Parts: sequence; structure tokens; C-alpha cells
Amino acid sequence: MKRFIEGENRSQSTLFPEALDDYIAEDNPVRVVDAFANALDYKALGFARIDPSVTGAPAYHPAALLKIYIYGYLNRIQSSRRLEKETQRNVEMMWLTQRLSPNFKTIADFRKDNSKGIINVCREFVGLCRQLNLFANTIVAIDGSKFKAVNSGDKNFTPVRMKLRMERVEKHIARYLAELEDADQATPPPGKDDTDGIKKKLAKMQREMQRLNILDHEMMNHPDKQISLTDPDARAMASTRRNSGAVCYNVQTAVDTTHHLIVAHDVTNRATDRKELFTMSKLARTEMGSNNLTVLADRGYFSGLQILACQQAGIEVYVPKTLTSNSTAAGRFGKPDFNYEPERNQYRCPAGDILKYRFTSVEKEKTLHTYVCPSCMSCAIREKCTTGRARRIKRWEHEDIIDAMEVELEKEPNKMGIRRQTVEHPYGTLKHWMGSTHFLTKRFKGVRAEMSLHVLAYNIKRVMKIIGIKPLMEAVQVV
Repeated sequence: MKRFIEGENRSQSTLFPEALDDYIAEDNPVRVVDAFANALDYKALGFARIDPSVTGAPAYHPAALLKIYIYGYLNRIQSSRRLEKETQRNVEMMWLTQRLSPNFKTIADFRKDNSKGIINVCREFVGLCRQLNLFANTIVAIDGSKFKAVNSGDKNFTPVRMKLRMERVEKHIARYLAELEDADQATPPPGKDDTDGIKKKLAKMQREMQRLNILDHEMMNHPDKQISLTDPDARAMASTRRNSGAVCYNVQTAVDTTHHLIVAHDVTNRATDRKELFTMSKLARTEMGSNNLTVLADRGYFSGLQILACQQAGIEVYVPKTLTSNSTAAGRFGKPDFNYEPERNQYRCPAGDILKYRFTSVEKEKTLHTYVCPSCMSCAIREKCTTGRARRIKRWEHEDIIDAMEVELEKEPNKMGIRRQTVEHPYGTLKHWMGSTHFLTKRFKGVRAEMSLHVLAYNIKRVMKIIGIKPLMEAVQVV
């Protein structure tokens, strides 16, 4: 084989064995994983079995198993079985674990049993980013995205799905009963094997109907009228595509607008983001260690009570107002077409008439002031305004906060562009790493640990890209 690069002879022995460290370059990312994992205080972070027992077989130190997981998630390997194989054939993994090779059950149990510790490790790295002054801008973008759970749609029950399944089973039962009746009247009668087959199918459908009735009773007694059999914490959620959905978790993230680092994250099973703004804003402010925080979010987070809570806590938020007016949808004037005059506490309609304050009511924990126009019946453009005798406008007692926020958004319309290009990038990256699969764990405890590993791997890669591998290693060792 002349003129080709040739490899070494496999049967050729060497005088001195090569050190494993020779295969790992000084700027290899695996050295960052090793340095970071070695610098952690595992007892303070809440890891289990940190103190070895005097008797019995010795256990693996949490640092070794955590290194396996961080390396795996950095390289898009999340399965415990695949991670076990990597410890046996991957030179970087051999170097990282010092040739330890736990079996897949030990690896999987570590992730399952140490959710609290893994979440705290993710927060520990965010704290390191804070010490590196990577959050100097104190502006974050918040968004939520649906991640598929291990629970399939067939093992999730909602009132609509339950009704469809019961109807389908009832049709099968009716058909089998009709077939048995036809067999009784047939001449000559069918064979015993034929009728026995129909009877078995009928019995199977009747058992299925009994099972569905039990599940229906359990589902209707559940607070949100929904149950999932494989992962009880997962919920059916509509996707962005019309008439489609899956059993998912709603993953919330707060992302730094300067370096696109995930500052804070959480996993919920609420289908919408409307109640997540204040929680995520507080979490982001805590992680960034700053009293001043600006939050950008999309329309899905718009909630007057949530925005008020943020303002009262000293968090500046910008959320576009939702446009859900029935009047606007019907082609009539909407509330934005009426100008509020605060000095007189009144509204002025498009025709120039006045809507005066009439009464105050409480709806959905909000105190609302109602304004009524007394001259609607004689208005020339009444058809474009209302179908009733008089047009009414309801104003929340803290509506001035929403008005001020809208004015600021009109002055700086690029804020929503910044939000989109900031928070969509991490989600796209994480879902690309995960591929088309779902979470591998069940329940909030396991899913939150798994999501923390994804976020930790994402942040480590980002920081290595921002400041470099060697500076990050030096920062880890100093901490």
C-alpha cells in the first residue's frame, strides 16, 4: 500500500504504555467538565449517599456519575445505556471517569435519585457566570415551549378523548351484538368456532368499557379533569399546528439578552404561560443577583395581575397586550378606539361622546370600573360600536400600569425583536440536541433534573464559546 498513510500494526507491542492523559488536549472541553465537577461541594448541593457506609460494597462518588452525565449531555447522549457503552469505548470518557464503568442502572438511578442536587449544580454554574460578569446587562427574555413527555396520547385522558373512545368501543359492542343476532337467525347456523370468536371480541370490548368507566370517574375527580397513566404529571397540550397536540411539559426559560445564556428555568404542566411571568421574573432576578431587572415576554404572558405583581416587586416588564376583543372580531370599535381622559376619569368614543363612570365590580380577582355612554341610541355610527342600548367600557383599577407599558413599547418596538432572537435560539438548540425524542424520565422530579442537565450543558458550551476553554477552567479552579 504505497503512497498512503498507514496505521500501526495491531499486534505490535510497545515498550512503555502511553498515558491516557496524552490523548486529551489541553483545550479539550472534557477538562472543563472534570474541573467543574471536582470543584463542587456535593453535600451542600444536596446529593444523596455522599457519606459512604462502613459496611457493604463501596459506591461510586457522585462526582464520577455527574461527570458522565455532563459529558453525555454535552455530546447529545442522554440514555443511561448509551452512556454505559461510552465509558467502555470512549477515550475522553475513560479519562474523565478514570476508567470507571458503572452499569446503566447505576447511571439511571443517579439521575432519578439526585434531582435536587442536579438542579443545584445547574444553578451553581449560573452563579459562576454571574461571577464572570456575564449578566451585566440585566435584561432577560422569557418564553415557554412544549417538550414531549414519555406519556403517549393513548394513555392520556381528557373529557373529549374519553367521549370519543367510549363511542368507539360502543360501536364495536353494537356491531358484535348484531353479528351474534344474525348468527342466531342464520340458516344453516354458523360453526361454534365462529360464534366463539365473536363472543371473545365482545367480552374484550365490554371489559374495555368497564375500564374506561373507572378511568372516567377518576378523571372527573381530578382537579384539571385530565389524567395520564404513564407519567401522571404530564398533560395534553395544544401545539402551534392547528388541530394537533401531544402530552407534554411546559418548559419555561429566562435568557440573558447579551450572551443568550439561560439564567433560570422551570418545568410546569400548565398549558399556557399566562401565570408564569412573575414566577420566572423573580427566579431570574435571584439568579442574576441584581435588584434591577428588565423582562421581555410575548403576548402569551399578558396578565394584568402578573404585570402588577412584577411592578410591585420592582421588576420592569414589557409584554404586548393581547387583542381578544369580541367587538373588534365582529368589525366594531374595540377598546383601543376609546381614549381615556384620566383628569376627568372618563372615556371619549370615536364619535366624540363621553362615557361616564357608573359603578365598580370585582371579576376574576380584579376590581373593574365600568363606564357607560348615555347617548348611544342617537349616535350616527352606533352600528359600528355596539349592539346594545349603550356601549360599556371596563377599566381595571391598575390599568395605568398597562397604558404606561404600551407607551414604552411603542417608543421602542424593537424590544419584541430582541425578545424573539434571544429566547428562541436556546429552545431551537435544546430541541435539536434532543432530536425527535421525548423526556426520558417521569414525574416532575425526574423531568426537572433532566432539563437541568440540558440547560447546564447548553450554558457550558456557550461560556466556552464566549470566554474560551482555558479561561473557564481557570475560573472554575479559582471558585
